Amino acid sequence: MKKNFPFFMVKNSPWPIIMSFNLMNMLISIILWIYMKKYFLFTIMTINILMIKILWFRDIIRESTFQGNHTYFIKMMLKFSMIMFIISELFFFISFFWTFFHSSISPSIEINMMWPPKMIKIFNYTEIPLLNTFTLITSGFFITLSHLYFLNNNFLKSMKMLMFTIMLGLYFSMIQIIEYKNAYFCINDSIYGSIFFLSTGFHGIHVLIGTLMLIISFIRLYKNHFSLIHHINFELSIWYWHFVDVIWLFLYLFYYTLI
Repeated sequence: MKKNFPFFMVKNSPWPIIMSFNLMNMLISIILWIYMKKYFLFTIMTINILMIKILWFRDIIRESTFQGNHTYFIKMMLKFSMIMFIISELFFFISFFWTFFHSSISPSIEINMMWPPKMIKIFNYTEIPLLNTFTLITSGFFITLSHLYFLNNNFLKSMKMLMFTIMLGLYFSMIQIIEYKNAYFCINDSIYGSIFFLSTGFHGIHVLIGTLMLIISFIRLYKNHFSLIHHINFELSIWYWHFVDVIWLFLYLFYYTLI
């Protein structure tokens, strides 16, 4: 069939609607997990979502790499979509920062007009938070170096730098868990505990998502799916990782040092 447009008409896919139902069930399973300590449904939903993502990514990789349907025009559309997605994520975190600034600049009478509230022992910004900051900054350096090596046809060094980035991302998540376990307050301790764990927790989820994206890029790089003119998956993963880096710098600055 002759096409007179540069778009790619996606075939009917079952994965969007299946993923939607599983995400709705995931929300219910999280509620059961938190309030009733029932883990079975949450485990099943997590496995289902991972399987759906694998099958969905398989179809997209087939369309782009093996069928060649992702043309230059499609690549530009994907990049623009990623830019809009990152902007939406930016405003998502801006809402958290806004809440933090409002509560810290004008503390309510319920917390005795004090910030941080009384009996809240905050973290020392020169310990674990500073280590996490250096970890993410170093990971940003390695991922940039990986992309540079890739553009210079040095795929082996590119894979090594990408592997270092993935390891640092996993290390960051592990250190964040240790920080939570050693915290002197919890999410129920006034507005400070709520906004702190909500902001850093969502950032931690974004780190895990970014690490997953980099792992997929590493596997595809190993399988020679990328070329110098077509490595949109790798490139957008790098954009997302730098976004996660920048958000953490603001979190470290506002939540740990300038409190």
